Amino acid sequence: MDLDKLREATRAQMPDKRWKHTLGVVDTAIALAVRYGGHTEKAELAALLHDYSKAWATDRMETIIREQSLPADLLVYDKDLWHAHVGAWAVASEHGIADEEVLDAIRYHTSGREGMTLLDKIVCLADYIEPGRDFPGVDDIRKLAESSLEEALVEAFGSTIKVLVKRGKRIFPETVAARNDLIMQTKKA
Repeated sequence: MDLDKLREATRAQMPDKRWKHTLGVVDTAIALAVRYGGHTEKAELAALLHDYSKAWATDRMETIIREQSLPADLLVYDKDLWHAHVGAWAVASEHGIADEEVLDAIRYHTSGREGMTLLDKIVCLADYIEPGRDFPGVDDIRKLAESSLEEALVEAFGSTIKVLVKRGKRIFPETVAARNDLIMQTKKA
């Protein structure tokens, strides 16, 4: 696997603003991996590829979800969730990425899931707190990330859920399950 070629291919999939975000996620994921004992190379790869299909047209993503038997329940939730599963499929089929841990980190970077792996947590949180993000509460989540991935993700998912409720949108069940599971993890610690 040639990381430079993957960078070029990923860069070609997105506008400049999304590419800048992706680079921020890569740097943040590597820093979180170092802090929490994660695999830095896998964190870099998953972060690089996490938004591979984010800029694709929704009809293209819908077709892939249907034709590749990706989770059909995605289609009844916000389209912002689609790119994660479609992206994991795309990097596997187009670039031969076969590491399931990396693919899962891409697949669940938006929704989270119950039983998140360390890599899942790193990429998900890096996407949420990379330096280009600017929304109410992000600095508090960044501060939490200095001492606990789990506590930072609980706050991140809570913030997402509040925004979705305020906008009258449906909440993807895996996000609620991820948050609940992370709360249980922080209570055990």
